[in-house]
Amino acid sequence: MIVVMKEGASQKEIEHVIDKLKEVGVDTHVSEGKYRTIIGVIGEEDVVAVVPLEVFPGVEKVMPVLKPYKLVSREFKPEDTIIKIGDSLIGGDYFVVIAGPCSVESEEQVLATAEAVKDAGATMLRGGAFKPRSSPYSFQGLGEEGLKILAKARDVTGLPIATEVMDTRDVALVAKYADVLQVGARNMQNFQLLTEVGKQHKPVLLKRGFSSTIEEFLMAAEYVAKAGNKNIILCERGIRTFETYTRNTLDISAIPLIKSLSHLPIIVDPSHATGRIDLVEPLSLAAIAAGANGLMIEVHRNPEEALCDGSQSLTPASFAEIMKKISSLVNTFGKKMKVD
Repeated sequence: MIVVMKEGASQKEIEHVIDKLKEVGVDTHVSEGKYRTIIGVIGEEDVVAVVPLEVFPGVEKVMPVLKPYKLVSREFKPEDTIIKIGDSLIGGDYFVVIAGPCSVESEEQVLATAEAVKDAGATMLRGGAFKPRSSPYSFQGLGEEGLKILAKARDVTGLPIATEVMDTRDVALVAKYADVLQVGARNMQNFQLLTEVGKQHKPVLLKRGFSSTIEEFLMAAEYVAKAGNKNIILCERGIRTFETYTRNTLDISAIPLIKSLSHLPIIVDPSHATGRIDLVEPLSLAAIAAGANGLMIEVHRNPEEALCDGSQSLTPASFAEIMKKISSLVNTFGKKMKVD
């Protein structure tokens, strides 16, 4: 359930409610909105029922949360969550473009790509140091050396970096270097990993599993939020269907639907959604029109030689051309790619 405090409720009144709830052994999560504070209550309903919250000073009303996901729901927090990453903001009217190679292959490759995507207008850099692959014989990434290369690219360009963490044992290591911890589609329901990244103070980029429903996607985000981390970016990256002309099928309807159900920002990965460079541009523009808060696009300086996902990677030149249309449409829909 949620406890909605009155507009102008004092900090003392808010703390009084929290203290009483903790006395009966339930967890509380506070959301401070523009006008009101909302206290989320996580615990057994019959335990909470013994506390007459409605009569507490400063309490406006007590409401049940009907969704199975509590903390990431619009019921818990009506306002959009806005997350600060470096000099960028994401959520609400703020839009980000995360671009870079699928895998970190060398320092020269990453630095050159980082400079190129920054010049084209990207606001963040992506790159995989640990790569989950279907085949155990495929390139698995450079590990910590790859993280060091990404960190150097950030130092050179100023672009915050997002990179994937695959194992609970690597969370602290990745958090040491990265600005955003990415949980990939294959790990969306790795609940131990979700809980571990939820204990970190770095934003988490959570990709939708390719066979997951929207409710399962939001429940995965709930694991991160319940562990304490509310800075969650959702990523629609295509789901598995019967279609074979594309790598996956981009669920464009998930964008407005999730925005109605959750306060979290949602971005789109058109590269993984299609696996085809010729579809990256139209789906990027469609995502913006549908209300997405950002895009994640794969860029490689020589896709023919890429060690991973070359078929879906744009060249820096083609990315720069697409960015012109992205920037124009972002402005048309009243969003901002730079903080005023």
